[in-house]
Amino acid sequence: MEGFGMPKLIISGRGGSGKSTLVTLIAHTLKEQKKRVLVVDSDESNIGLSGILGIEPAEKTLMDYLGGKPRVMKKLRSMIRDGETEPELFREKFDLESLSQEFVCWVGSLGLMQIGKIDHAMEGCACPMGAVTRDFLNHVRLEEDQWVLVDTEAGVEHFGRGIVEGADAVVMVVDPSSDAVLLAEKAAKLTHEADKRFGVILNKIDEETEPILTELLTSEGNEIKGVLPYSPAITKMNLKGESLGAYAVKNEVDEIIRELMKC
Repeated sequence: MEGFGMPKLIISGRGGSGKSTLVTLIAHTLKEQKKRVLVVDSDESNIGLSGILGIEPAEKTLMDYLGGKPRVMKKLRSMIRDGETEPELFREKFDLESLSQEFVCWVGSLGLMQIGKIDHAMEGCACPMGAVTRDFLNHVRLEEDQWVLVDTEAGVEHFGRGIVEGADAVVMVVDPSSDAVLLAEKAAKLTHEADKRFGVILNKIDEETEPILTELLTSEGNEIKGVLPYSPAITKMNLKGESLGAYAVKNEVDEIIRELMKC
C-alpha cells in the first residue's frame, strides 16, 4: 500500500479508542518538525479536544462564521432545489494562510478549527456540520509541509455524510476490543468504496494484545501503520484534561508519521 502522501487525513474510530489523543500526538510532533498543521474538530459532541491539544477554540466555529446551522441548512436546501447535486458552500479554493482568525486559532504553526457544536436541546441533527466539513476539505488547498487532521465523531456516520470525499486517506484507531476490530473492517470497506486510502493505528496496546489485533486486522487485508502502547502518563493527562505532549511515546509517533508519508 502506498503512503498517504497528500496529508488531509480523517482520523476515525470507536468512542474511547483514542482518536483525539492520536490527533494531538501527531499534530504536536508535526509542529516540532516545522510543519504547519490544522486540526479540524468535526465532532459536534466532543468538548475535550481543545484541552488536550492545548489551544483555546476561536471565537466562532466554522458553522457560526457561515451564519449558523439554520442559515446553512436553508442554503443547502436552496441549492438542492436549484438542481445542484453536490451543493457547495465555498465557491473558490483557499489556503491555510487565508483562513480567518474568527474561526481558526493558531499557536505558532499549529491551528484548531471547530466545525460546530451541539449547544442546545432540540436543535436538530448534525448533518449540516458534515456538509460543512466535506466542502471545507474539498476546497482547502495545501502546500508542501502542510497537514490537515480531522478528528471525527465515533463510528462511521461521517462516511455516510460524505466527509471522506475531500480527504486523501482515512486512519482508523483500533483499541483492544472486538467492537473496534469490527468497526475497522466496516470503515475499510467504506473507505475503499470512496476510492481513498486506508490504514490502521493500534492504540493502548500491550505485548499480549498486539499479536491478536495484528492477526485479526491483517487477515482482512488491513495495513497497520503504527502501534501506540498503553501509557499511564497519557491516561493521567487525559483524565486531568491537560495538554498532551508526545514525549511518552515519541518514538512511536515519529514512526507513525514516517509510515503515513512513505511513498
